[in-house]
Amino acid sequence: MAWSIAEVARMSGVTSRTLRHYDEIGLLPPAWIGSNGHRYYEEADLLRLQQILLMRELGLGLREIQAVLDSQVDQVAVLREHHRRLLAERNRLETLARTVGRTIAELEEGKDDNSMTKINRPENLFEGFEPSSAEDDAEVRERWPEAWAESRQAVETMTAEDTERWQREVTAQMIRLAEFMVAGTPVDDPAVQAEMDAHYQSICRFWTPNAAAYKGLGQTYVDDPRFRANYDKIADGLAVYQRDAMVVYADARLS
Repeated sequence: MAWSIAEVARMSGVTSRTLRHYDEIGLLPPAWIGSNGHRYYEEADLLRLQQILLMRELGLGLREIQAVLDSQVDQVAVLREHHRRLLAERNRLETLARTVGRTIAELEEGKDDNSMTKINRPENLFEGFEPSSAEDDAEVRERWPEAWAESRQAVETMTAEDTERWQREVTAQMIRLAEFMVAGTPVDDPAVQAEMDAHYQSICRFWTPNAAAYKGLGQTYVDDPRFRANYDKIADGLAVYQRDAMVVYADARLS
């Protein structure tokens, strides 16, 4: 029995675009392609996709996954590595839970008489967050799979010191941008655009978006509840303000 790419996408929750990308890089070629050009998958392909999704959940990059699937490695050794990654992720989530709890307490203490949240300056605002900016976000993963794979490789080379430095840089940059927003500075102001240039250069450490991708990244900050919540913890409306500033930057510098 064979299933079309649309059926596989519906069953697995993986978009057709991602399945086509998996085919293009040799990770998951279809069993055969029909005369209409549509890809069809058989049971062995579905099992392979299940393994891919499992390893993605465990944090493996596409190249690592392909190496595991294409070689006859010791499955116990692979599971041990997965177990190690899961324990590391558990520790990260515990740290993140403490960070969120601390932020909630600071936000509750930092409200003025009009219940407007003030800008916070906690040094460890992003403690426990993965150093992924948007490069690990599902939006980037689905819309720009090659860029996502590239960024994952960059993230995996970061040391603990690199991660801490990155977290502090992100925090400081968001605070500076929030201060511009609170002051009513237009998003096309040179000072704001200088911050956008610094932001773009920081993104380029992981992947290099063109104008459309950079605008899409800014929209992700607004549309994705996780990203928007992180920005709005600094100051309400910051995600929208940064998105608008990114559009101006993309039109002026990347088009």
